[in-house]
Amino acid sequence: MEGSRKSTTPPSYDGIEEVCQKKNAQDFGLFITVLIFSVIIVLSLMGNLLVVWILLRYEELKTVTNIFILNLAISDLLFTFSLPFISLYQSQGWTLGNSMCKIVNGIFYIGFYSGIILMTIMSINRYVAVVHPLADLRSRKGCYGTWASMIIWLVSILASTPSIIFTSELQGDYLQDKSHCDYYNPSWKIVGTYQQNAFFLITLTVIVYCYMRILLRLLQSKTQKRYRTVKLIFTVVAIFFIGWAPFNIVIFLQNLIFHEVEYFLDCAVDTNLNYAFYVCRIFAFSHCCLNPIFFAFVGIKFKNHLKKVLEFFFCDSAQDQI
Repeated sequence: MEGSRKSTTPPSYDGIEEVCQKKNAQDFGLFITVLIFSVIIVLSLMGNLLVVWILLRYEELKTVTNIFILNLAISDLLFTFSLPFISLYQSQGWTLGNSMCKIVNGIFYIGFYSGIILMTIMSINRYVAVVHPLADLRSRKGCYGTWASMIIWLVSILASTPSIIFTSELQGDYLQDKSHCDYYNPSWKIVGTYQQNAFFLITLTVIVYCYMRILLRLLQSKTQKRYRTVKLIFTVVAIFFIGWAPFNIVIFLQNLIFHEVEYFLDCAVDTNLNYAFYVCRIFAFSHCCLNPIFFAFVGIKFKNHLKKVLEFFFCDSAQDQI
């Protein structure tokens, strides 16, 4: 679990005279994790629960887009559920036992992989709708969205299986006294990181390609809405890249420690990577509270439904006070 980065010093690197002390980095990580994760959790719960409520109450789940948005909201809620455990892990080490270690890891990675796959599929869906509208006619029925969602969740569960099987509660070592929830075999930790990197690169490639093709098609049109849509496209691509690229670069570089690349065995480099990890993780994990904004509330229909929900809530509150 990308919760509390325990020391990445490999087992073979045990001939050092002094243990690399990274307490300042860990204290920094604890502070920003507890503070900012609290904000992310609140915003994510509010935004994604609103999306689910609006879809179930005001929308018919007969279109592919609505089905994907509903699944993305559920994915973000799953991901959000793991964040309080990561905060607790950051502050106290892992204290919830071996079974909860596997359960929380499973929820975290299923939420992570399902979210990133759904963003990929939604980008392809938009690309087909704009660039190949005739081909899109056959896939607008809800059954396509339902089958696609089932496959997405199945792939996400399969991708998360190693993190469930090969993680466990580990006792503290000479570097840290706290227990950990992590891969018990460093080889599987390396594989897990490279798997995350691969999913990110595939998703980034698909998103950039799809939205660039959409952008070219919009620039050829003369509709008044094209400039607003172009701004939205650049925002979606930029937010995804800024959020996930630095995080994936950092965890890739931290993996090089396990390969005993000399430069990354330096204590100062390792400590700086820990600082970078905590900062980049905040940007990456913020996706769960940003997705409702970009994939739901930007649409006119969702805005109107949101107004109805707010009016209903505030009107009822006002009447209760009379």
